Amino acid sequence: MSESTGDCLRDERPLLLKSVPFILVHLAPLGLLWTGMRATDVLWCVLLYFGRMFFITAGFHRYFAHRAYKMGRLMQFLMAWGASTSCQKGVLWWAAHHRAHHRYSDTDRDIHSPKKGFWWSHVGWILCPKYQATDWDAIKDFSKFPELVWLNKYHLLPGIGLGATCYLLGGGRGLLTFFLSTTLLYHGTFSINSLMHLWGRRRYVTTDTSRNSFLLALITMGEGWHNNHHYYQSTANQGFFWWEVDASFYLLKVMSWLGLVRDLRTPSLAVLQRQRVTEHPDVGMRPERAVPSSALSAHSGEG
Repeated sequence: MSESTGDCLRDERPLLLKSVPFILVHLAPLGLLWTGMRATDVLWCVLLYFGRMFFITAGFHRYFAHRAYKMGRLMQFLMAWGASTSCQKGVLWWAAHHRAHHRYSDTDRDIHSPKKGFWWSHVGWILCPKYQATDWDAIKDFSKFPELVWLNKYHLLPGIGLGATCYLLGGGRGLLTFFLSTTLLYHGTFSINSLMHLWGRRRYVTTDTSRNSFLLALITMGEGWHNNHHYYQSTANQGFFWWEVDASFYLLKVMSWLGLVRDLRTPSLAVLQRQRVTEHPDVGMRPERAVPSSALSAHSGEG
């Protein structure tokens, strides 16, 4: 191993001390083993999970990372605040890193490529100090809003506020349920980075190993149609066909009827019919090979 390679590997080692809060969030729900979990706790956990999952998928991902629709400045801040209650770091940090993932998917520059191992793509990169900073160059369009820069800096406030609310409403059990839903939310979100590049089926030829999964789509409110998304990125929907359940898009449609969001972008029929794996070699299924971007039609839909 060369000295430069060794330095790179050391640079990508998670630091145990800085990982302690993350570990404690995972350990806290074990307290429910002593207190016992009631039906109301399960219901509250489900609501906290899917409520925040919507803000992540519709806010952090489809809006801030891909600009798949539009909304006013107040609604933009509220969406960012809601997503930040997930305790998955700042809105600008999240969106900037996700944009980098799409730019370099399954290459050596991909931040969380599964080619570096399942553990790394699932959670290792998040605990690595190398990726703690926000890439301001990648998020110039939203970093011009001072309220988003402030929220990105104090990204723990929404999560702490929600946790405190759960404690006030439900006492210790309410707080433990908050931690349980947060832990489940972590791994529901992280599964898209890891599992959705290793497990599932592909409809479109892309330059990466993205896949689709009905099960993961249910768990993540539509994010499981990951191959669809990598094929055409800047759409408000990721379930491209009626049988592909996409709960986040359904809620966005309702919000558009209420005037809360507007200009939801969706793929045209022509886009849906191109680049099928039945018509082209599915090179993306083989991580060791790469398809030059020039070899595919320009239908990535980046925006």
